[in-house]
Amino acid sequence: QVQLVESGGGLVQAGGSLRLSCAASGRTGSIYTLTWFRQAPGKEREFVAAMWWAGNTYYADSVKGRFTISSDYAKNTVYLQMNSLKPEDTAVYYCAADPNPVIQQLHEYDYWGQGTQVTVSS
Repeated sequence: QVQLVESGGGLVQAGGSLRLSCAASGRTGSIYTLTWFRQAPGKEREFVAAMWWAGNTYYADSVKGRFTISSDYAKNTVYLQMNSLKPEDTAVYYCAADPNPVIQQLHEYDYWGQGTQVTVSS
């Protein structure tokens, strides 16, 4: 089993920045993919950014050039640096992990965190 705990959410003005963290524990050696999803009120959960153990990174078009996913394997932590935030980025951000190389296929992820709220005011 893998446990994921997100942190770093909060309230920020449009144009500002936040860095989210997701700390993994348990059988972290089994993780190949670490990914951020988000879910806005009344909307479906959507893909934001993914990172594979091999170093590959993937981004949703809506966040390319503004968000950066990175990891610190020594700390078993994945980060999401969010710059130039917009009100439409407001959502609960979830960290997900899987032993396989997956990207946007939400239903394929085995492990999920509890989420952290990000609110961007205009």
